[in-house]
Amino acid sequence: MLIKKLALVAASAMLLTTVAFATSARTAYAAAKVDCDAVMNEVNSGKHAKEIASDLNISTSSVYRCKRHAKAAAKAATKSLPSAASSAAMSAPSPAMAAPAAAASPK
Repeated sequence: MLIKKLALVAASAMLLTTVAFATSARTAYAAAKVDCDAVMNEVNSGKHAKEIASDLNISTSSVYRCKRHAKAAAKAATKSLPSAASSAAMSAPSPAMAAPAAAASPK
């Protein structure tokens, strides 16, 4: 009976250790190693993802990831532009507003 309890405790300890190491292991991502600027230059030149991947020695998923990041960056840039343009338009006087002031001023 003592041996069964000892075996159960040892097995539980090994399982706990395995789970602890598995959850604490960091996943390595190669996103920092891929030059997305070079990938996007190749995409803009009209090459297919498979050709780009073989030329740059990366996977096709890295090509698609760079495309996705570029698309998200472009979308974020267009979202910030209208608000900046509208605030600039609000601060500048419009010609319609300047005309009544010019007409009212004595010459």
